[in-house]
Amino acid sequence: MDIVPASLREPRISTSTIDVRDGLHFEVDQCGDGDELALCLHGFPEHSFSWRYQLPMLADLGFTAWAPNLRGYAGSSRPQGVQAYRLDELVEDVARLIEASGKQKVTLIAHDWGAVIAWEFALRQRLPLERLIICNVPHPQAMRDAFGWTQLKKSWYVFFFQLPWLPEHLLGRNQAKAIADMFLSTSAHSGRFPTDVREVYRRNAAQPGALTAMINFYRGLLRGARSRPRVDPRTPIETPTLMVWGEADVALDKTTTLTTGNYVPNLTLRYLPGVSHWVQQEQPEAVNDMIEAFVRGEPVPEYRPA
Repeated sequence: MDIVPASLREPRISTSTIDVRDGLHFEVDQCGDGDELALCLHGFPEHSFSWRYQLPMLADLGFTAWAPNLRGYAGSSRPQGVQAYRLDELVEDVARLIEASGKQKVTLIAHDWGAVIAWEFALRQRLPLERLIICNVPHPQAMRDAFGWTQLKKSWYVFFFQLPWLPEHLLGRNQAKAIADMFLSTSAHSGRFPTDVREVYRRNAAQPGALTAMINFYRGLLRGARSRPRVDPRTPIETPTLMVWGEADVALDKTTTLTTGNYVPNLTLRYLPGVSHWVQQEQPEAVNDMIEAFVRGEPVPEYRPA
């Protein structure tokens, strides 16, 4: 069975397998054929499907829009072992995909774990970026600035995921039903996550070995050996950056955003009150309006709940 059934597929979005260097391949949703790449990175426990509302909009803006499944997800390469999921490797995956696209101009758009990777990619200046768009993950130094008891309580699952096998066992029971349930329990507008949408994420996680790969992102973050020199997280990111933040995020506190401008001089920050962590799926119209204005160099609208 396809992870994303035909009934949920946007006709303009096609899916291809992109072979990159080092023998890896990535399953990539694609829309548009413009001269500039918009590369959209999903989070945990998601899938490229999470960008279904954004890819056509980006294509209409003149981009070649790609949303890959990150390593370990869906039909992308699923290497074994925690060290295969350390941040150094994930940053290189972004570089590999950009190189494979053949595009010289790149807008990097990212959510959750994709945004962890995107922040690091920009900090390292791994390849030039025209723009950076971040959804609901703090800049790494801003996270450190705000980290205290409130955020520690919200981050409990990161430490739980360091345990061997138990997280996979609990999340994988009943064909990964807990993954589908997660979107209901953590969203602010559950109508955006009907059963057929939640089933996409459940099927994705229920693949053999998928949950271990997905959780290894967290293990690799804390336990992964470095293969490249550390970059000071206070290093300024000069790339024009839009940060979109759903305030009703159960995992990340709004205070983790407050010092972002200290490290990102060209920052536009927009809060969406009453919107959850799954911001680009929960309020796609508002997020798309913000992205479009930012790309066009126009004032980015504030969010006004209906």
